[in-house]
Amino acid sequence: MNLKLLPNQIRNLPDAPGVYRYFDEGGKILYVGKAKNLKKRVNSYFMESANHNNRIRLMVSLIHRIEYTIVHTEYDALLLENSLIKKYQPRYNVSLKDGKSYPFICIKKERFPRVFSVRNPIKDGSEYYGPYSNGTQMRVMLEFLRKIFPLRSCNLLLSKENIEAHKFKVCLDYHIKLCNGPCEAHQTEENYAATITNIRNILKGDTNVVVRHLTAEMEAFAEKLDFENAQNTKEKLESLEHYQAKSMVVNPAIHNVDVFSIYANEKVAFVNYMKVINGSIITTDTIEYTKRLDETDAEILELAIAELRLRYKSLSREIIVPFELDIVDENLEFHVPKIGDKKKLIELSLKNAFSYFESKMLATEINKDKRRNFGLLQEVQADLNLPAPPYHIECFDNSNLQGTNPISSIVVFKNGVPSKKDYRYFNVKTVVGPDDFATMEEAVLRRYKRMLEEETPLPQLIIIDGGKGQLSSAINSLKLLGIEDKVSIISIAKRLEEIYKPHDALPLSINKRSQTLKLIQRIRDEAHRYGITAHRNKRVKTTLTTSMDAIPGIGEKTIQKILTHFKSLTKAKAASQEEMAELIGKSKAEVFFKGVEKNK
Repeated sequence: MNLKLLPNQIRNLPDAPGVYRYFDEGGKILYVGKAKNLKKRVNSYFMESANHNNRIRLMVSLIHRIEYTIVHTEYDALLLENSLIKKYQPRYNVSLKDGKSYPFICIKKERFPRVFSVRNPIKDGSEYYGPYSNGTQMRVMLEFLRKIFPLRSCNLLLSKENIEAHKFKVCLDYHIKLCNGPCEAHQTEENYAATITNIRNILKGDTNVVVRHLTAEMEAFAEKLDFENAQNTKEKLESLEHYQAKSMVVNPAIHNVDVFSIYANEKVAFVNYMKVINGSIITTDTIEYTKRLDETDAEILELAIAELRLRYKSLSREIIVPFELDIVDENLEFHVPKIGDKKKLIELSLKNAFSYFESKMLATEINKDKRRNFGLLQEVQADLNLPAPPYHIECFDNSNLQGTNPISSIVVFKNGVPSKKDYRYFNVKTVVGPDDFATMEEAVLRRYKRMLEEETPLPQLIIIDGGKGQLSSAINSLKLLGIEDKVSIISIAKRLEEIYKPHDALPLSINKRSQTLKLIQRIRDEAHRYGITAHRNKRVKTTLTTSMDAIPGIGEKTIQKILTHFKSLTKAKAASQEEMAELIGKSKAEVFFKGVEKNK
C-alpha cells in the first residue's frame, strides 16, 4: 500500500487534534477528515491489517500527498473539517445536499428601524435573525410581530430634520393602526425603540421579558383610567400567550439548548436540529447527507452539529444528542437523556428526521413510477393532443339509485398509477332528483374551487365518465373558475367507449387496442368501482339509520353509537341484552329490543 510512498509524511504527523487532507497526484483534494490524534488516525488508513472496504482501498491507492492543520480542541477540528468539506466538496466525503439560500428577519440599522425579510444579509450594522429553514414560518412570524407591534413599512428617510420640516404625510397604515406615524412625529424615537426591543426579545425566543413589559404597560394604562389602551395591550398579551402555547413543547425550565438526532440507511442520512429556548422550539431544520465511505451515524452527526450551529449562529452550551459522541470541548456540554422532558425532545427530533427520510423514500418510489410510465404518458399526450404528459389525472363518476343518495366520486392517478390517498367523493348538495348533468357540474366546481383556495396543483388531465352532456356541464364549472384553459378535459361515453374533447362534434379517432384507451378505461373503471362502493356504504348507513329511527326513545347519537360498534342492524339485533346495555345503558337497551320486536 501507499505506506512505502508516504513514510516520511505519516511519520512526521503530530500526536495532536487536527484536520488532515488527502491529495491525488494532480493536486486534487480527495478527502478531509478530523482526528483527536492526527498521527494515529492517518496511520490507520495505511496499516496492512486494516479491514477497509473497496471504496476506501481505492481512495488510499490514489493518495499522493497529505496536509494537516493542528487545532486546539476536537470541536475546533470538527468546525474546520466541516468548513473545508463545504469549500472543496472532496470526492470521498459525505455530500451535504443543500443549495438553498435561507431567509432572515432583518432589523435595519436606521432611525425608526424597519423589520423585514432578506435572503442575503449584508454587513451594514443591521441585526439579522435566522436563518429560517421554512419561508412560511418566517412570514408567519413577521405577520405576528406586525399584528402586535405597529411598525413603519415605508423606506422614507426619517431624519430629525425631515420630520421637523413636515416633509411626510401619514399613510394608510397609520389609519388602520399598523403604524403609529413616526413620520409626522406621532410616535417618539424612544417609544419606537421600546417596540424594537420587544421584537428583538421575541426573535431571540425570550417572550417572558415581553410578557412582563406588556403586563406592566397594561396596569399603568388601567391606573390612568385609559381603558382603551389597556384593552389594546391586553389583546397583545393574549396574542403573545397564544403564540407561546403553540410553540411550547416541554418544561419552560429547559433554556437555550440545541437538540440533534439522526436517521440513516446505507446510502443517506437525515439530521434534524431544534433550538429550544424557555421550553419553546424557535428554530428547526433537517439536512440530508449522501454517504460515500460507509460513514457511521456518529461521524455524520458530528459534521451536522458543526454545520447547523454555524448556520444558525448558535452559542448554546448544552447540546442534546441521541448517543455518545467522541467530542470534548470545555465550552460545550453533550447530554444523552434517558428519561424526562429532554428525552421527549430527542424523540420529537427523531420523528422529524424519520419524516424527512420517509418523504425522500416516497419521492424516490414516485420517481420510479414516473420513469416506468413515461413512455405511456407520452403516448397519451400524443393521442389526446395534450400540451404535456398527464402525470396527474383525475376522473369523475356519478352514482345514485333512482335518484336517492346521489354522490360524485373522484379517483386520482399520478404517474400512471392510482393515488388512493387522494380519492374523494362528494355528497350532492344543490341537485334535487336524478340530474346527472347538474351533479357533474356541482362536483367539478366544488373540487377545483377548493384546490384553487388551497393552492394545490391542478391535474394535467380531467376525465369525465359520460358523454357530451356531462362534458359540457364540467366545462361550465371550469369556466366559472376561470381555469378552462389551464387543464385539459375529455369524456368517455359508456356505450361505444368513445372519447370526446371540448367543442368537438365527433369523437376522437383512437385505436381501440391502444395503451391510451386502455389507461383511460382503467381509470374510468376505477372511478366507477370507487363510486359504487362509496354509494353502497352511504345507502346502507341511511337504510340502517332510517330503520332505527322508527324505534321511539332511540336518538341519533345512540343510533350512531350502535352502528359504529355493531356495523350492521342484523348484528345489533343478534346482540345480547347485556352487551347492548354495556354500550348504551340498561334502560335504552330495553327500549331498543322492544322496538325491534315491535317492528318485526
